[in-house]
Amino acid sequence: MRCALPNRAVVALCAILLAGAALCADAAKPFALGEDILLQIALERNLFSVNTIDGAWGAKSEAALAAWLAANGFDADTDRATAYDLIRESEVSSPAPYRLVKVTRSDFETLYPIPRNPAEKALMPTMGYETLEEKFAEIGHVSRICLKKLNPAAAWPNPRPGTVLRLPNVVTTNKPPKAALVKVNLTKLNITVFDANGAMIAYFPCSIAADKSKRPPAGEIRVKGIAPNPNYTYTSETKDFRGKHRKYIYPPGPNNPVGSAWIGLSIPTYGIHGTPNPETIGRAESHGCFRLSNWNAIRLRDMVSEGCRVIVEG
Repeated sequence: MRCALPNRAVVALCAILLAGAALCADAAKPFALGEDILLQIALERNLFSVNTIDGAWGAKSEAALAAWLAANGFDADTDRATAYDLIRESEVSSPAPYRLVKVTRSDFETLYPIPRNPAEKALMPTMGYETLEEKFAEIGHVSRICLKKLNPAAAWPNPRPGTVLRLPNVVTTNKPPKAALVKVNLTKLNITVFDANGAMIAYFPCSIAADKSKRPPAGEIRVKGIAPNPNYTYTSETKDFRGKHRKYIYPPGPNNPVGSAWIGLSIPTYGIHGTPNPETIGRAESHGCFRLSNWNAIRLRDMVSEGCRVIVEG
């Protein structure tokens, strides 16, 4: 015996289905911010990073595209629309450019206000995200401005549980290829990665020391150690009663000063690491190390191993 739904239930069910269909249709719109964002997403997914996806084509996007074209044997003058088709054709599968993520109550449990006082920072259980805006921007490898444009109806900076967000689909299940050589270019502010056959397999924008005297000399060094979730030792300018500078150990977390990954180098105190401020990458303003966005630091961390060659180029 078949049971008929009451009229109100039918109306409600239809409303839910229509709303879901509208959401999926909206999420699948490829040109929400123009065609350039599609190419940025494709490059990012293929380890040729534009740093933060923002839908605005600029120098970082141009450099990432040029690197991908060169690495794959294509003409450097290939126009962007053709390049996008080439990237999509080269992928084993071509997933949608966007994906949907629902905000949950547990997302709020990952938020931690970051105090200004070093002693208070050292007492934190983790240096997590301060807002959901920060968290989902990092998950989507996207600028905060672009995140808001993709989700204009969300109550930023902390959308309510149940809010469905549209993010660039940068998720990949592919295991990152292994690196045999990493090159750091101090002039172009980028890191390029090569496999054992000499093929370029990744490109990441980076930041270097503003003070040229703190930059390492050009030459070959090695990866000396890898820390997936590093802590950070902060040395205060003030001194204690013994006349020694106070030191505080900050816990791991995405808002740790060295971010979510540390790749130690054979030059003492130098390393490649993440940052809690990804939109600053590409400038000469760090204290000496090579900074990447957290997601690129994690990806490079998974590609290198101890002893991997690193060449610093002037």
